[in-house]
Amino acid sequence: MNKREEQLKAFDRLLTIMDELREQCPWDRKQTMQSLRHLTIEETYELGDAILENDLEEVKKELGDLLLHIVFYARIGSETRDFDIADVANDICDKLIRRHPHIYGDVAVSGEAEVKANWEKIKLSEGKKSVLQGVPDSLPALVKANRIQEKVAGVGFDWENPQQVLEKVREELAEMEQEQQNGNSEALEAEMGDVFFSMVNYARFLGINPENALERTNKKFIQRFKYLEAQAKSEGKTLSEMTLAEMDVHWEAAKNLE
Repeated sequence: MNKREEQLKAFDRLLTIMDELREQCPWDRKQTMQSLRHLTIEETYELGDAILENDLEEVKKELGDLLLHIVFYARIGSETRDFDIADVANDICDKLIRRHPHIYGDVAVSGEAEVKANWEKIKLSEGKKSVLQGVPDSLPALVKANRIQEKVAGVGFDWENPQQVLEKVREELAEMEQEQQNGNSEALEAEMGDVFFSMVNYARFLGINPENALERTNKKFIQRFKYLEAQAKSEGKTLSEMTLAEMDVHWEAAKNLE
């Protein structure tokens, strides 16, 4: 048996198990797309954590969990005769072929940027009214900002170089500082949003995913803070009993351990 046959056999096994669970397991029979939705979101974040930690064994497991959810939704769709797993697979295959004319057609491209630009043009030709139509409303704000900027850049609405974006960051910081001095909390919040948006844009120009960058900092802070808590406990103190100077000594020690 070659590798492709093994892969198809494994997928067929999953489909069979899904059918059996849906028909025989009380919990699986009860599920709907709405009841699965929050679980799918959770599984997606768990996959993201595993990728960020570069834990490939966990990546494999979390991919399996997500694949199960895809098969589950398709099974539910087949019960209402709206779609099944073949429809799901064929739809994405058709979309990939349609949006890669430089592979499956006679379109020539000069590189990645042109591929992205063609992608957005094709999507508009498919009936989308805006290049931003595909950005989900429920995306976290940081991720949404990045996707918005990527999409508008794909149709040429973009800065020319990183220095221009950095100047925009500085401009927004100055405006935020001015509103802080003015004492206008609503305007200050608006300017803070502009600062975040421009920082996300700057990260994009530097080839950095802002969500990944911030999450790495979150994890780094958590690790250092837990070290600080452990050191305080070893000295028989609580953090509230320590001075900032005492805490800073342990904080610097945590940084050095890294």
